[in-house]
Amino acid sequence: VQLVESGGGLVQAGGSLALSCTASGNTFSRYVMGWFRQAPGKERELVASISLDGSNTYYGESVKGRFTISRDNSKSMVYLQMNTLKPEDTAVYYCAAGGWWYNPRPGDFGFWGQGTQVTVSS
Repeated sequence: VQLVESGGGLVQAGGSLALSCTASGNTFSRYVMGWFRQAPGKERELVASISLDGSNTYYGESVKGRFTISRDNSKSMVYLQMNTLKPEDTAVYYCAAGGWWYNPRPGDFGFWGQGTQVTVSS
């Protein structure tokens, strides 16, 4: 499966941004989907993940209550709504497809997008 992210950009602290990820092929509903991020000099970390049918979600501690992940299997898309953004949310955000939604690691995901930059100014 090929993944393409969109929606990144520059936003002021306290603002909102929505990311989208489009998957190619007709196997989207077979994959757990996740959003990860990586800031310069830091390891890639989980932002959020969502189960096959969207009924279960998991969030990294730093984004709980601010970010929401969702998916539309009919459109082969996964979304990340980011609210109350902070400068520390600045990173490249990656969409990923894999097999496990509960507290996953990057190694649990076999397919990755190219990433989209999110920059939050203070």
